[in-house]
Amino acid sequence: MAQTQYNHGDVILRFSDASFAYNERRPILDEVNFSVRERAKIALMGQNGSGKSTIFDLILGQLKLNEGAVHIRKGASIAIASQVVAKEDLEKTILDFFAGAFKQKVYDIEPRAKKVLDAVNLVTPIEKKISQFSGGEQARLLLAFALIQNPDILLLDEPTNNLDKAGITHLTKFLVEYQKTVIVISHDAQFLNAFTHGVLYLDIYKQKIEQYVGDYLKVVEEIKLQIDRERRENARLERDISNRKDQMNFFAQKGGHMRDVARKMREAIEELEEQLVEMRHEDKTIAQFRITCPDIVGPIVKIGAVSIVKNGKLVTKKTSVALKKGQALLISGPNGIGKTTFLKKFAAGEAKDVEFGDGVTVGYYAQDFSTLDESKTVYESLLAVMKQGSEEELRSCAARFLFDDTLLRNHVGSLSEGQKGLLCFARFMAQQPSLLILDEPTNHINFRHLPVIAKALDEFQGALVVVSHMAEFVEQIKFDETLDLGAF
Repeated sequence: MAQTQYNHGDVILRFSDASFAYNERRPILDEVNFSVRERAKIALMGQNGSGKSTIFDLILGQLKLNEGAVHIRKGASIAIASQVVAKEDLEKTILDFFAGAFKQKVYDIEPRAKKVLDAVNLVTPIEKKISQFSGGEQARLLLAFALIQNPDILLLDEPTNNLDKAGITHLTKFLVEYQKTVIVISHDAQFLNAFTHGVLYLDIYKQKIEQYVGDYLKVVEEIKLQIDRERRENARLERDISNRKDQMNFFAQKGGHMRDVARKMREAIEELEEQLVEMRHEDKTIAQFRITCPDIVGPIVKIGAVSIVKNGKLVTKKTSVALKKGQALLISGPNGIGKTTFLKKFAAGEAKDVEFGDGVTVGYYAQDFSTLDESKTVYESLLAVMKQGSEEELRSCAARFLFDDTLLRNHVGSLSEGQKGLLCFARFMAQQPSLLILDEPTNHINFRHLPVIAKALDEFQGALVVVSHMAEFVEQIKFDETLDLGAF
């Protein structure tokens, strides 16, 4: 393992013998120790649902450890750029939203607001309501909300979600030049590799955090190599133990002094068993899956026009797109042009000049997971859309997306954002839709799962409509047409 300190400055944050669990079935940390220094830029890495956002809540003091302590340098301030805007903030103006970042009234809030909006490359009136912004623009506002506090420790939770290419480039440049401590959760490997100094790796199975120094991609490879070494060593020890057990059983049956030999061999075996490395589990990848669809003849959907936002106004532009079985459409365009608004109306059958074929069923991936009922259990959520199949098939479908019996009993609202994304795909598998409409389907999802999802979408025999700013993901799917809303 790499060294555990960063040569940037004094320690600003330290976890000491930290243990935390929501309940007996959901432990997160077990006597964890790590430290972060001033000006360090650290990636917090771990499987979906491992507890990365929980770590942030512990740093912010929103949760308390069961045992141990979180030490923060005296006087150090902390701010977080969350994944999504809270519902109660959506109807606030930008100015009111930013004012909520402070416990006391700030008299120069307006010039501060303009300064941080410039920092996140967002030109907009400060009287505009948060709900009027696109998902990508809201992501920039969440970052600005954190920056306006000028924190000593900046926490970023999936900051590239919904950002277009220009937004990600601007954010990356900002973080490279940023002179304070940053801890970031993200599944965008190339983004992380551009500016991080090291990794905090949260092992979901051992509830431990390991600390690594170096570029993100190098650390990922280092973790993989360490796992391979542990597996090889365990395999060698297990072969040795198995051979000695065979010999021990042979001598034990002989009687007399041979039993003493067998006893000594048993003691030697126990010593070898203690040397077995407690195996860590690298992030599990979801199993290969297929989304089947009913047989439909003729066009599944025709799009005669799209509504976009241009110069602050909603305008309708004519187009001509018809999708049949096995065809895919990529919709592109900059943040704020109205992609999400269009897809939402499209999926609901409310978009003008959009015509569905007879018997078409729609599977819709909303970037805010608004299609999921958070009061239902995962089991109930899958059962609600399952077209056909047995109890065993439902559980098999769930298992493909890493939902075991325990998670099936959990409410959807308790899932991490990444797990909610996987649940959407599990629901598509159960639903068997003829048209899939996906709005930023890579958001929150572990990068290890993305090739599996891309393969399933590429092989989907229904019609597919996708909005995604992740070029590496888009390149894995064969699109028949591209609709660039920015070109209108």
